[in-house]
Formats: sequence, C-alpha cells, structure tokens
Amino acid sequence: MAGKSLLKKIQTVQMEKISKYFQGVAANRNIDLTIRGGEILGLLGENGAGKTTLMNILYGLYRPDGGRILIDGVEATFRSPRDAIRAGIGMVHQHFMLVQNHTVVENIVLGDGEAPFLFPQRAVEQKLLKFQELYGLKVPPYARVWQLSAGEQQRVEIVKALMQGADLLILDEPTSVLTPLESRDLFSILRRMAGEGHGVVIISHKLEEILDLCHRVVVLRKGEVVGEADTKGVTKEELARMMVGRSVVFSFDWKPAPKGEVVLQVEGITVRSDRGTVAVKNVDLSVHRREIVGIAGVAGNGQRELVEAITGLRKVESGRIRILGKDITNQSARVIHAEGVAHIPEERIRFGTVPNLLIYENAVLKRHHFAPFSDVLFLDYSEIKSHAVDLVEQFTVAAPSIRVPMKHLSGGNIQKLIVGREVSAGPALLVASHPTYGLDVGATEYIRKQLLKRREEGEAVLLVSEDLEEILELSDRIAVMFEGHIVGILNRQEATIEQIGLLMGGVRS
Repeated sequence: MAGKSLLKKIQTVQMEKISKYFQGVAANRNIDLTIRGGEILGLLGENGAGKTTLMNILYGLYRPDGGRILIDGVEATFRSPRDAIRAGIGMVHQHFMLVQNHTVVENIVLGDGEAPFLFPQRAVEQKLLKFQELYGLKVPPYARVWQLSAGEQQRVEIVKALMQGADLLILDEPTSVLTPLESRDLFSILRRMAGEGHGVVIISHKLEEILDLCHRVVVLRKGEVVGEADTKGVTKEELARMMVGRSVVFSFDWKPAPKGEVVLQVEGITVRSDRGTVAVKNVDLSVHRREIVGIAGVAGNGQRELVEAITGLRKVESGRIRILGKDITNQSARVIHAEGVAHIPEERIRFGTVPNLLIYENAVLKRHHFAPFSDVLFLDYSEIKSHAVDLVEQFTVAAPSIRVPMKHLSGGNIQKLIVGREVSAGPALLVASHPTYGLDVGATEYIRKQLLKRREEGEAVLLVSEDLEEILELSDRIAVMFEGHIVGILNRQEATIEQIGLLMGGVRS
C-alpha cells in the first residue's frame, strides 16, 4: 500500500483434500481449494458448513486430519498462527481474538514480532497511527478492549492483521458493523490489495457483498464443496440455493399495521459508557404495539448503551424509561424482564447463554425461578425439559439432544434458541440487538420472519442493527444514532439507504 506491497506476493495457496474431524464428526471432508494472488475469493455456506474451520486450518489454529497445504507449490506445515503469519497469512475472526483487559496498543504489541524490547507501546502507537491514517479504521490506542464496541474491536483486528504484514488476508464477516461508506472504503482497500497481487478471502453471509466484491465464490455445505462460480456468472438466488439446498425468501411480506398503545417510552435519557464518557445524550424514543422501530448507526455511537439502559444492564444518569406507562428507570434486569421486556443481546455467546450449561438449562434462563419451572424452593426439571423440547421443535433448532452443552450448537442454532426463549414468555417489548449478525441466509430468513411475527401478534419490537437491508426490510420507523444523539427518525416509506447513510455519518437533513 502507499505505493508498495506489504510483503512478497504469494502466487497461489492450494489446500488439497483437507479433512478435519471433531469427536468423529466431519467439519471438513476432502476439500480442494485454490486461492490466487490478485483475486478476492468469497467463501459461502450455512453456519456449521465448515468455512471457518477450513480457514482456521490455513491460519494454523487447527491441524488438519488429512490433506496438505501448498504455498507457491511448496508444502507448508503450520503448527500455530505464528507460522502462518510468518508465511504472510493473516486472519480477522468473527469472534475477536483480543485480550479484553489489555489496551489496543498492548494487543498489537503481543502480535508484533518486530516491536522493540524497550518502550514497545510507543513504537507501535506511531505505527498504528500511520495505518489508521492510511486505512481510515480509527480506534483509540489506549482504550481497553472491553471498553470498545463490537465494531471497534473488529477494526482493531483488521488493523492488527494489516500491521503484521498480511499478504493473504482472510476476513470473517468483516463489514457487519460498518456503515455503507466504511464498507466501500474497506472494499477499496481490499481491491487495491488484490490489484497489487495480494490474495483476499472473504467469509460472508451477505450475498450482495460477495457478488459486488469478489472475483470468485466457493460454496460449502456440510463440510464439502458443493459449488464454485465466477461471480459475474451467478445470481444471488443461485448462491442461496447452493448454500441451503432450497430457495430462500429475500423479500418479506411486510404489511402496514395500525399502531397500538405505547409500550416503550424513553424520555430524555443520558447514559455513560464504560469509559465514563456520555454515550447516550438526551434521547427520546417511543415504540408502539404492532410496530418495529429500527435503530441504525455505526457501532460505538450509543446504541449498545441505549439497549443496556432499557434492559436494566446499565444505569441511566438522567431521564426516564417507561414500559406500558410504568417507570422502570434503573431497575434490575430481572425486574425489567418481569415487566415484559425480552432481550436478544448483541453478543449471544457472552450475554445470551451460559455455554457450558446444557440446552434445556439455557432454555429457561431468566425464567427458571418462576412457575411452572419452579415452586420457589425447587426446580421442576420435567417441566424445564418439556419446555426445551417444545422450543427446539417450534424454532427448528438443530440439536442432537437437549442434554448437550449449548456451546456445541452452531451460531444460527444458538440464536434460534435465544429467540425462542425470549418470545415464549409473551413479552410486551422485544429488544433485538443485531439478531442476525454472523448468521447464514437460512437462519437470517428465519429470525427476520420471527420478528415480523411478533409485530403481527401485537408486540412492540426495538431492532438494533448495522445491516441497513435488515433495517429497511423490517422497520416501520427508523431512528439513526450519531455520537449519542438520535439525529433523525424516518418513516419506512420515505427512508433510503442514502439518507440513512448520511445520517449515520452525522449529516443531518
């Protein structure tokens, strides 16, 4: 970049007959994949199809049970990611590989083999600032990772990989938390890398993104390659059919509905972030029955703090929050849930489940102390298991048994169970924060239909998402947040991606 390549150029990476098994179950089976320098390759597949496992093998996180990797015709063995990095392969994971208690600079120092022994933070900060200026991916150098939003953490991962000198860059869902303008900027960077001879692999569930950005696409299903095509000669519908083995609905039957009573009333609330700065500034917002209100904005502009204030996970400094007219400001999450507020959290694994607990135990989180699951003193396990079986069947959760740990499910199936658990209580308000983030097209279709069903059945839905297609497809009204303010509220009929994009960048109409 900046007129010269980051590293020597890898001409080809070949993965031949790659197989990987976990407890006897095939995650990858005899996969052949070629990645060429100078091209952007799209890797598609449902959750659990084996895409990330395959790339983790290429990045050295896993050792294959069969097959080999060739770089420019020479067999390579990666015992760890450090070996892959030395070979010029970098990867940005969907679930971030960062040390939460360390600062941004400290995380980068840990992966920078060229950092000086004395005062490495100072040298890395200077290098970081240069890369930030070059790529436009701004992150605060001395903020601790746990203080950053999901979008900011993703930017740290991208900058970190580029600073390590990635010649072949693998990105897992890289644009899920970016504005259209930021996505275009990232695409420009990736196209420039490819134009200089570097290879790029994009794992994405956004079919339009793959078709717009990639030269070639490979589709995995159940651990095997089921299709490969030049993106100029394939349609979105054909790709989706390859992924899930059936036709997928991309346009939903949204119908106008008469709004009911006000369920959520937010009145002039101010909320601070983990860093102590004001993240939500004097925000007013209402959501009615039979209405979906979408919150759009770049990650880090107060959406997370707003959701946490509404659901009882963060204190409100000033202002009021009411549910069906009742003041619930600064009540606990348990009390607010009892008042009829359900929550699909942004980070489903960290905050939506207890990964080591069994599926049936996760199915009653937040309700285990209420009838019929408890008589105050004792849990009724037969009732809990029966409820879990009903959820698994009703919400089509693919699970071998309700007695397996939650962590053994794919991301899409974890999200289906969370949605089922939250809506089964019949809430007045459903707060859905990034409900389809990282999900394949089949699971995304299912979750979006469930949100519309909740609206049709008279519930109020607050939807927070950086996926503008999702916001436009589902919302009755769209509120855009920028630097803690709601800078505009648009009705569905008048909203466009261009208008929302401008508001997300702080340009008020």
